[in-house]
Amino acid sequence: MAIHLRAHAFAANPLRGVSAATTAVSPSTAAEALRSLLDPSSAATANPQPYLSKILPFRRGRPLARSTDPPPASAASAAPAWCLAWLPPSRVPGFAPDAFVFLGAHVKGGGKEAAAYWAVDVSEGEGATVGGPADGDGPSAFVDLRTLMVATDWSDKDAMGELAIAGHARALLEWHSTAKFCGACGAKAVPTEAGKRKQCSNESCKKRIYPRIDPVVIMLVIDKENDRALLSRQSRFVPRMWSCLAGFIEPGESLEEAVRRETWEETGIEVGQVVYHSSQPWPVGPNTMPCQLMMGFFAYAKSLEIKVDKQELEDAQWHSREDIKKALTFAEYEKTQRTNAAKVNQICKGAEKGQSLSDDFKVESGEPAPMFVPGPFAIAHHLISAWAFEGAPKLPSSFSNL
Repeated sequence: MAIHLRAHAFAANPLRGVSAATTAVSPSTAAEALRSLLDPSSAATANPQPYLSKILPFRRGRPLARSTDPPPASAASAAPAWCLAWLPPSRVPGFAPDAFVFLGAHVKGGGKEAAAYWAVDVSEGEGATVGGPADGDGPSAFVDLRTLMVATDWSDKDAMGELAIAGHARALLEWHSTAKFCGACGAKAVPTEAGKRKQCSNESCKKRIYPRIDPVVIMLVIDKENDRALLSRQSRFVPRMWSCLAGFIEPGESLEEAVRRETWEETGIEVGQVVYHSSQPWPVGPNTMPCQLMMGFFAYAKSLEIKVDKQELEDAQWHSREDIKKALTFAEYEKTQRTNAAKVNQICKGAEKGQSLSDDFKVESGEPAPMFVPGPFAIAHHLISAWAFEGAPKLPSSFSNL
């Protein structure tokens, strides 16, 4: 059975795409308000702010999250719920205004209640007291974003929105931590526009520096005549997991060319037609590449013999539609989500315990599933599921084979 989402995980951020005209909270006015709150001696402090400022702390790439137990009257299968632990500026002391990154604003009550949202990296202040969430109850802790991703109930729009906010914040903060100097002259790069970009401090340079985005193509290669799809394994994958091919786009290369090149380099398969499916921001990659953009495609094979590049892949095989449907059925994604939600709850309570991801994919008999694919939080899942349950997309008569 296919799992349909309103949007991919980390997309549909509720704080993005909201203009200053609709919120009355622009980055500049939000920064001025935050500065007055951080500096009690500021003259602006005497003027009450028309909206709240909320801070999301990160420590070593992990956002501060809190978790609440399910209500006593809920079903036995109910899982704990997590959310981001927003703090008032007074609970994040000792940081200069430039350390905070503006995430966006939100208006409630027909414009009567507004809040500006910020993120800050508190890793250097390991000994500082950061905690005590202002919004709601429940214990809090800094939790790995991948763990939160798997623990998120993908049917819950608000929970998916929280995940998207955390992903956006981590991507910006990690970029700020690596883009400290101008690539043109080597001078210090200073945040501007409330952290949305940086600028070279050298008066003779003043180069504008924007967040880095690393584009990646991810493709499901299809053998149309034999009704099969090509899945691969990397050595870093948990046991029995298979996924789509993927690779970074090179300079001067189109998306279609990148799909064909990566497929050929990793598996020796020649690809003809390439059809776009969807895209997904992916902020849970390595710290050096926190702003990956995954662009998903269906790619139609022109050759079938597999020659695996062992430096890139552990294995690659053709799989029938029926085998892939079984893999999607056997992988108990809801169980995995509940298990990780419980793990987040334990982490927030101070005890980091829980099963590994591979332990959570079992068939009802208790035997491990022979194979499974990434869960609904990954674009790979939706590429594979769309083909397995809905069939190959129809190509338009005017399709370009560039």
